[in-house]
Amino acid sequence: MNVTSLPDLGIERLKPFQPRSFVPQDTDFKKVSEVQALYKKLVSREIGSSAELEQWLLDRSELEAAIEQTSSVLYIRMTSQTDNPAYAEQYRQFIETTSPVIKQFNDEANKKFLKENTRFPVERKRYDIYVRTVQADSDLFVGKSIPLQTQVSLFSQEYQTVCGAMTVSFKGQDRTLPEMGKFLLEPDRALREAAWQATTQRRLKEKEKLEDLFDRMLGLRDTIARNAGCKNFCDYQFRAYHRFDYTPQDCKVYHKTVEAVVVPLWRDILKKRQKEMKLASLRPWDTSVDERGRPPLKPFQKVESLISGVRNIFEKLDPELFEQFVMMNDLGLLDLSSRKGKAPGGYQSTLPEARKPFIFMNAVGVHDDVTTLLHEAGHAFHALACAHDPLLDYRHGPMEFNEVASMGMELLAGEYLDVFYSPEEKSRARREHFEGVVHILGWVATIDAFQQWIYENPKHSREERRKVWVETFEKYSGRVVDWSGFEEAKAFLWHRQLHIFEVPFYYIEYGIAQLGALQLWVNARKDASAALKAYRHALALGGSRPLPELYKTAGLRFDFSKETIVPLMEAVQKELQ
Repeated sequence: MNVTSLPDLGIERLKPFQPRSFVPQDTDFKKVSEVQALYKKLVSREIGSSAELEQWLLDRSELEAAIEQTSSVLYIRMTSQTDNPAYAEQYRQFIETTSPVIKQFNDEANKKFLKENTRFPVERKRYDIYVRTVQADSDLFVGKSIPLQTQVSLFSQEYQTVCGAMTVSFKGQDRTLPEMGKFLLEPDRALREAAWQATTQRRLKEKEKLEDLFDRMLGLRDTIARNAGCKNFCDYQFRAYHRFDYTPQDCKVYHKTVEAVVVPLWRDILKKRQKEMKLASLRPWDTSVDERGRPPLKPFQKVESLISGVRNIFEKLDPELFEQFVMMNDLGLLDLSSRKGKAPGGYQSTLPEARKPFIFMNAVGVHDDVTTLLHEAGHAFHALACAHDPLLDYRHGPMEFNEVASMGMELLAGEYLDVFYSPEEKSRARREHFEGVVHILGWVATIDAFQQWIYENPKHSREERRKVWVETFEKYSGRVVDWSGFEEAKAFLWHRQLHIFEVPFYYIEYGIAQLGALQLWVNARKDASAALKAYRHALALGGSRPLPELYKTAGLRFDFSKETIVPLMEAVQKELQ
């Protein structure tokens, strides 16, 4: 097998944020016996005061940060080079051997903390979020579910491997699917259609494999939920994600509001596109290209130019953010190029012992790459803003606010896109961004409503699932794009959404957070300095305060009813006009 070479990443060379005091320096976290010994030492410790319990929490944070960093490095290696059997095997072994042990001892540690906290209470204001989180985790833990959770993780790895191996032979070259996406931006309609069809047919070759994979994951997740006494996996996952401040029913309010307020605006955008392009019907390969027939925006040719351009944006936006981005690049914490064997998509992963962020993506020279890097940099700045907190659980926020950090950065930094573009190109890029905001609000409703149906009806057939997917897709799509002749492609479109396979129900956050990011943008138009200051203040709180309080600190409302969404859509519509 030809294995692609892994670029020089800085993840192996990072030093701990501070010297270890509880965990020996030479601990090998891939060895189960060493992990067990440290957890046993922690769980068996005698506690005699609130101060000793707080020190116990710090020692637990130190241990878990070191373990999580090991896991993060293994995952980064595996996704950066999915065609390397050694990296895949190392990650698989960790998931199969070390992770189950960690889950068992985590539960013992949770129970010990809850017990000791009744005897020697820690400060309520400081630890109230931590206590409720530990209580939720303890309530959900079921020992017999550990092997099932391990199997789900291995299936997630299999999904990554299947998708990472997808390439298309097109115009004389073997290309990754992210590389194929560039052709959908070309003015030549025949070229776009050929690229879209080639990519679609490649995905459909794996449809049965992915259907089988998802059915197995679905069955395991339903069993895990019922083992924990939950009525379904939706109920289970809301508790597991520590969603204390909203419910699945609130998400259905979001769905209905989006259908009533956002979808009509999206329909107008698509109809305008069709009219501008003078098309009898708008086809799936017509939705990304410039509607006036201009060539695609090409902000850079080499990744080095992407990095230098984004660095210049942060220099204009905020000197401290600029320094942090430069630091990440200098330390080798950016893996941005698309290449064969690399998993699709993009993510930011925090290395919690070093308290440094790492960014992974598949840049191919299009505008989306700039947006993606700004997005993931927002996550990275969030990680750095709360790196000071000694408690590991507070060094990351709830997901609904984590995405405000990233989507908000897209909008704040987007004001400086002139480092890549002419004034006309910048205006075009900003318009495309706001059209994308309208689209993502509807797409989030699509994915979340579909997932709620899946797990509320876990015994469904594949045919029922396809039918519900198509109905859900149509409801939020605007019903303008003509899919005739490609019904099969539409029926399996959800296979592309890795969240459904790997992190179920982690998607509504994007919709909720987009509403927060839009509020941040509106605030910045009134007072950019004050908006950025409030945003950074909220980031620094990490996960130490409840979700509504984080939003309030950033100057935002945590709400997704018409009262909030209507004025935001009016502001977006005005911007588009």
